[in-house]
Amino acid sequence: MAAANGANGAAGTGPPDRKPPALPRPVRGLEVKFTQIFINNEWHASTSGKKFATCNPSTLEQICEVEEGDKPDVDKAVEAAHAAFQRGSPWRRLDALNRGRLLHQLADLVERDRAVLATLETMDTGKPFLHAFFIDLEGCIKTLRYFAGWADKIQGRTIPTDDNVVCFTQHEPIGVCGAIIPWNFPLMMLVWKLAPALCCGNTIVVKPAEQSPLTALHLGSLIQEVGFPPGVVNIVPGFGPTVGAAMSAHPRISKIAFTGSIEVGKLVKEAASRSNLKRVTLELGGKNPCIVCADADLDLAVECAHQGIFFNQGQCCTAASRVFVEEQVYPEFVRRSVERARTRPVGDPFDARTEHGPQIDQSQFDKILALIESGKKEGAKLECGGAAMEDRGLFIKPTVFSEVTDTMRIAREEIFGPVQPILKFKTMEEVIRRANSLEYGLTAAVFTKNLDKALKLASALESGTVWINCYNAIYAQAPFGGFKMSGNGRELARRPLAQP
Repeated sequence: MAAANGANGAAGTGPPDRKPPALPRPVRGLEVKFTQIFINNEWHASTSGKKFATCNPSTLEQICEVEEGDKPDVDKAVEAAHAAFQRGSPWRRLDALNRGRLLHQLADLVERDRAVLATLETMDTGKPFLHAFFIDLEGCIKTLRYFAGWADKIQGRTIPTDDNVVCFTQHEPIGVCGAIIPWNFPLMMLVWKLAPALCCGNTIVVKPAEQSPLTALHLGSLIQEVGFPPGVVNIVPGFGPTVGAAMSAHPRISKIAFTGSIEVGKLVKEAASRSNLKRVTLELGGKNPCIVCADADLDLAVECAHQGIFFNQGQCCTAASRVFVEEQVYPEFVRRSVERARTRPVGDPFDARTEHGPQIDQSQFDKILALIESGKKEGAKLECGGAAMEDRGLFIKPTVFSEVTDTMRIAREEIFGPVQPILKFKTMEEVIRRANSLEYGLTAAVFTKNLDKALKLASALESGTVWINCYNAIYAQAPFGGFKMSGNGRELARRPLAQP
C-alpha cells in the first residue's frame, strides 16, 4: 500500500482577525477511578488478590495499583464473552444497524472524555499530552466511527454455479476474539482491534499492556455506560506470561490479535496452534527504510524523517529507523537533521511546548542506551545526543548518527527509541537491495520529486506500506500490516471484515 502527500500548506490564509483556537488542557489532579478487572460489565478484584503498580515514567512515581489478572480471571472473561456470543443472546439478537449505533455512541463518549483519556495516556506512558490528544485520541474516534459505518454494510455474494442450484456466501462473526495490546499506543491499538471485532458481531477479551493499562480500563467504563450487553467486552490487566499466555492458548478464543515484539509474537502463534488453531493476526515491528533521493525537497524530507524517528520518543513500530540518503545531498541532510534534533524540546509531557517525553520504563531505557553505545563502538559518528538527560529519570536526548553502515547493530536492530541512523547510498538498485536486506517489512518511505522513481521504489520495497513524500500517514480507511517477520494479516480498512 502506497500513500503520497499531494497537499500544500495553507497556514496563515484565514481572516486576519481570527484567533487560533485555544489549546486543550490536561485534567490536573486527575483521580484514577478504574483499576479493577472488567468482566460482564462489572468490576472485579483479581482471583489471586494480587495487584501491580503502574508508574509515571516522567516522574518515576507510582500512579496507582491495578488488579493483576491470571489464568482464572481469563477463564471467567472468556466464559462471559462466550455466553454473550451464543445465539439468542442480547448481542446476537442486536441488528447490524444498532451495533453501529453503539460504536458511534462509544465514539461520542470518547470525544466527551477526550481530555481525561489523553491525560491518563500521558500519565501512564509519558507521551506529550498534545500528541495524545490530537493524534492518539483523534485516531481512536475516527476508527470507531469508520467501523461503526461498516456494521450494516458487510455483505456476502451470490455465485453462479454449473448446476441448477442457488449458491451464496454469508459473512459470520468469528466468535470470541482476544486482543493483546502494546504499551506505545495503548488506547489507539485497543480501538484498532476492538472496533472491527464489535462491528462484525464478535465478542472480545482484552489484555492491556502492564505498563499502560489505565486508558483501556477507562474505556471499559464507557462500554458499560453506552450499554453494550454484558460480556461483549472484557478487560483483564496483567502480565504476558500469565494473562497473555492464557489467552493465546484458550480453546474458546477463536481469533487473537497481538501487537508487539517478534519474540512474543512467535510465542502467541505457537500457543494458538497448539490449542485450537485459532486465527492469528500479528504486528511485530520493523526496521523501516526511509529513502531520500538527491532530487527530494530537503526541508520536507528532513522534517518527515525527524518526526518519523523521534515521534513518541522513537517508540513506534513504524519508526524511520534507517534513513538512506543519496550521496550528493548526504552532508547537507545530516547537517539539517542534527540542527533539527538539537532544537527538539524535551521535558514535561504536560507542557504544551514539549515534543519529546521519557521512555516507557527502565528496561527500554537501558536497551536504548546500550544500542547507542554499540553505535559509538562500531564506528558510527555521533552527531548529537547519545546520552540520557542528566537531571531527569527516563529521558534520552534525541540522538543522530552519521556514517552508519549496514552491519552495525543500530542499522539492524529495532531500537524503539530516539536514535536516527543515517546511511549513504549511490544507486537505486543498491538502496533497494539494502532496504530489503533485513527480516522486517512493515513500512518504508521515499522522498523524491520524480514520480517514476517514486513508483519504482514503492513497487520494489518489501513493505506493507510505502509512503511517498510523507511519513506516518495512517488512516482507518487504509489497511495496515507488514511482510516477512513484521507479522501476519492486516488491520484497519475493509480487510478485517472480508473473512467469511
